[in-house]
Parts: sequence; structure tokens; C-alpha cells
Amino acid sequence: MSKRSRFTTRQGLMLMGLLLGVLAVYTTLGSLILANAGNAPTAVAILFVPTPTPPNIHTHTHTHTPTLIPTLPPESTITPNASPTPTSSPTDTPTLTPTHTSTQTQTQTPTVTRTPTSTHTPLWASAVPVTRPTPTPIPSGTPFPSLADFWDGRAIWQLDVYDVGLPIGESDTLIGPDGKLWSYLHASTDSRGIRDQWGAYVPFPGCVTLWTSADDGRRFDLFAPQCLVACKGQPCSVGPDDIDQQQYPRVARADDGLWYMVYEWGGQTYFRSSFDGLNWSWSKHVPGTGQWDANAAACQPYQLIGPHPLITQDYYCLSGAPPGIFVEGDWLYVFVGMGKNPAHLGCFYGLREQGAAGLRLCETNPLFTGATEHGPTNEFGPAANPYFDFHIISSAEALKVGERYYLAYEGIRGDGQFNLGLARSVENQIDGAWEKYPGNPILMDVPGNVGVGHADILVLDGITYLYTATSERTRGRYVLVGR
Repeated sequence: MSKRSRFTTRQGLMLMGLLLGVLAVYTTLGSLILANAGNAPTAVAILFVPTPTPPNIHTHTHTHTPTLIPTLPPESTITPNASPTPTSSPTDTPTLTPTHTSTQTQTQTPTVTRTPTSTHTPLWASAVPVTRPTPTPIPSGTPFPSLADFWDGRAIWQLDVYDVGLPIGESDTLIGPDGKLWSYLHASTDSRGIRDQWGAYVPFPGCVTLWTSADDGRRFDLFAPQCLVACKGQPCSVGPDDIDQQQYPRVARADDGLWYMVYEWGGQTYFRSSFDGLNWSWSKHVPGTGQWDANAAACQPYQLIGPHPLITQDYYCLSGAPPGIFVEGDWLYVFVGMGKNPAHLGCFYGLREQGAAGLRLCETNPLFTGATEHGPTNEFGPAANPYFDFHIISSAEALKVGERYYLAYEGIRGDGQFNLGLARSVENQIDGAWEKYPGNPILMDVPGNVGVGHADILVLDGITYLYTATSERTRGRYVLVGR
């Protein structure tokens, strides 16, 4: 063996020994790792989430102008304009939308528990609820007559109280939570010394006021010489507060205790709600109501304003005037005058929880139509009665009697001729066909007087009362009696 070969062999043996040593060390370490694997620490992943930036909050400012210029799609496709719900309105949670049909077999949203909330300081302390005493039972077989009896000729209106102390403007009377009768109507500084909440002058026709009666409606007194509805700020203003014209208010109270009001402002209809009948939400415009000219928007045929032999017309379409309101279950109905010369009465409907923004045209508008002609311009008295509602129909006062709905309304012939009419549903539905009382106008012949058409009907302890103008300066009460 050569010297080079001996060196290579020795080097290989040394390398082999070194490798065997390293292998022994790794074997020992592996055993230790396996023995302690159950005690190894657990790794934790930490997720950092940035704090979201809140969206900008915009304050809604409610303003309006005397002439509404709506954009009305065809009746079958009218979609109400979306608008924020007043923050002081009752709040609800359901989101289901029922299907409304002209036969009123709609699938309604189940009755919900509403929790009214208010973001502004209440102007008035809520009335303490009381229970009205039970009326004395009437003798068997002698029920008090109803509007159905009047329609069929079995009852008549009889003057009960000539002057109950109310202004001659339209009133709407309900039983208040305190057991008294509450009557809502508009008044101004000049008419009854009314001031707004800051003590400022209120122009005619004025704001909503409240009158109460502790003797079942024989005499009413002013609740306070102040506008009932609070203003958004100081001073009260025409736009957001409607302080100059909360005219011809109509009020309804639902079974769950919530209150709803509509009134006229500049031919348009405005809506408010309340949890106690005293403190009201901010006003909301009922979409599609107002009066406008031909260049502003199209309108339905029954909203057209035709020619009048004595009156020049300033607008082309009408869907407004003094309104009416009716609440049944979760449904809200608002009645308005539609068109002129000839006049019609129509309605909007929607879920109460959606307020004004959810109202849309009824499917069978118009509900009924007034006289189709003015008649001889020099004709008055009974001969002119068939024409009493040619010019305008408005100021609906609705109630249900039995299986039908009855509605008192103001019929205007024009040129200072105002009278009171009556109509009823043909079937058990509001959004359907209606018929007019064949003996219209009721109470008096044409020309009537300026306040007689603004009727206010209340059934109290089974007795049907009607508040209306008894003269040019007084508002009194009639009672329905059997023939």
C-alpha cells in the first residue's frame, strides 16, 4: 500500500467516527423533544380591527311653499315619495307590507306594540286617564237612532244646543283620555286671541287649538289661548311649523291609544301623530296632495279643474282642500277633495306605522262625484239643491255604522254657497263604490251658510250628535231623534 492510500484510509476512519458521534447527539435531543411535546406553549394570533368612522348625520329641515308641484305617475303605478319619519312619531318594528285590495280582504300586518318616542320637549302635560261612567241603559226595544235610520227615513236631525261656544270653523270632537270631550279646530289672534307658544301674533286662519267640554258637549271652553302644536324653533315660522294655516283639522284616535291629525295648508294636506292628543309630531306632507297648473304635472281625469260660470280658476288640478281621516285597525285613510267643476271625493290609504310617506291613492278613486253642472246662476232654495256640490267636495267626516261607512261632507256650489251632504259606502269597504244621500243637502237648502258644511259627528253613549254652524257666527249641536 502506498503512502497516499494509508493517509486516505486513516482520514475516512476519523470522519466516520465523527458522524457517529453527531448522530448520537441528535438522537438524544429528539427523545427530549418528544417527551415534552404536551407541555409546549400554544401560539396566539391577535387581530387588530380599526374603529369605524360614524356616518355624517344630516338634519332634515321641513319647508314648503303654498303651491305644490307634484310629479304624479299613472294612478296604478303611483309610488309615494320617500321622506324621513318625524322623530317624534311613534316608532314601530314591522317591515311587512300588506296587499291592499278594493274588496278590503288585504293581508294585514299583525297588530304591533307601538312605543311613541319624542325628541322634543313636550309642550303640554298629558291628561290623566279616567273611565267614563257607564250610561243609563235605555228601555228594551227603544234604541237610539243611527245614521242608517236617518238614511232610511226613520230619524231626523233636531237642534239641541244653538251655541256651544266653539268658533264657526270646522271642529272635530272626540272623547279625551280625561273623560271630557276634546274638540280640535283652527283659530287665530284676531278670531279668538290665540298666540303661538312664544306669545307672537298668529295670522288668520290660524293654528290648531283645543277646546274641552265637561258637560258632554253642551258647552266648550278654550283649553289654552295658545296654538296646541309646538314649533320647531323660535320664532315659529310658516314653513316648518305651518303656523299661519293649520286649517280644518281632522283627528282620529286608534284602538291602541295613538292619535292622528290631518289639516289643510295652501290646498295641501299635512299629517301629524301623537301619543296623547296634546303633544304632536312635526308635520309631514301627504305626497300627491295640493293644486297645480297644467305645465307642472299631469293629473288623473277626476283631479281636473273645469270651468265655472262665476269663478275664475287659477289652477289645473286639485287633490287636497280640507281633508278627512279615518283609522281602522292598522290602516289609515285620508279623504281629500279631487278636481272641481265637477267635484269629486277621493282618498289615500296606507299603514299607520308608515305615516304620511306610506299613503297612496285609493284604488277606486273617485269614491263619488258631485253635481255635473252648476245649474241656473239665479236659482236658489230647493230648486238649486241638486247642484249644491258642483264646485268643491271636501271636509269629510267618516264613521262606521253597522256594516257600512257613512261620510258627511261639505258641498260648495260656488260664489258663497255652502251646504252639508251625506254619503255612504255601497258595501262594507271604504275603498269601493259610494252613493250619495238622495235628500242632500241636509239641514238647510242652498245657499246654506259658510260653516254648515264642516260637520263634526260624535256618537256618545249611543246618541248621535252633529256639531256644525247654526248661523254665520255660532256653532251649535244637533241630535238625531226618531220620527
